[in-house]
Amino acid sequence: MVYPEDAEHAVYDAVLAPGMVLCVEAYVGAEGGGEGVKLEEHLLITDTGSETLSHYPFDPALDR
Repeated sequence: MVYPEDAEHAVYDAVLAPGMVLCVEAYVGAEGGGEGVKLEEHLLITDTGSETLSHYPFDPALDR
């Protein structure tokens, strides 16, 4: 993960390959706020792209 303040020093030269599994997550909350939500998906890298491994629905309240 590269944060904006670290971007000029960050180097990531790895190659994604079939069989790798990634966790893609995002935290969403008000800046300086005490609460938020962290959403996460697990992805399998395949020869043709990716396959979502997590099969749980997000709460409908997040569709606003």
